[in-house]
Amino acid sequence: MRALHKLPIGVRSGASFRGRDGNLVQQCEEFDFVARSRRSDVYKEDHVRRLLAVLCLWMWMMAGHALAQQVDVAFGGGSLGAPGDSFNGGNLQPTEGGGAFLGFSGDVLFHGNLGVQGEVNWRGNQGSYGGFLPYRPIFWDFNAIYARRFSKYFGAEALGGIGGESIRFYQGAVNCDEFGNCTNYVSSNHFMADFGGGIRLYPYGNFFVRPEVRLYLVNNNQEFSSNFPVRYGVSIGYTFGGAK
Repeated sequence: MRALHKLPIGVRSGASFRGRDGNLVQQCEEFDFVARSRRSDVYKEDHVRRLLAVLCLWMWMMAGHALAQQVDVAFGGGSLGAPGDSFNGGNLQPTEGGGAFLGFSGDVLFHGNLGVQGEVNWRGNQGSYGGFLPYRPIFWDFNAIYARRFSKYFGAEALGGIGGESIRFYQGAVNCDEFGNCTNYVSSNHFMADFGGGIRLYPYGNFFVRPEVRLYLVNNNQEFSSNFPVRYGVSIGYTFGGAK
């Protein structure tokens, strides 16, 4: 197999996937992982960070606009569900499911129970792509949200929007561009839409525990066996303002 650090993106043909029994399972074909150069990957990563920073700043500024406004922030964990490994045209497409996910989320309600929401979730532990290449998926999205608190102890939310998936493949080598930005991974980036919801349980004051689920509709998620992974988990958060 050729040295991975020489490949700007993906894995070239000739790499082998082998099962525990030692039998040859699959000869990898070349994966076109979206980006054409490391520079474009760096730019895309920077855009994600800037969008998240703008969202956080906007939510902070909006918090003081109206007494009836509600702001929610939360941190949580969970996992990802997806179909098992599959073969497409003789090529192995591993499952994206499994692993422990962590994430942050926040929303602002500015018109009754309607508002905007943003979140980012990432796999805390690296997965093993095809049994030999470490990787980590990251999901980020911006949504319209409907959230309502029905009583002192119970609330619910439903949301939908757009975002992106960034899959980081760790090659064991550091790559730097002409601007001095260095990473030990290359990224495959995909546009996506998402839908989901959660139930908010308020055990004490404005602190809540939120079981939640997200369906991701990932465009051309060719590295894995499905375009429709599902994230599920539980978040712990706090509600500022709003009706009690």
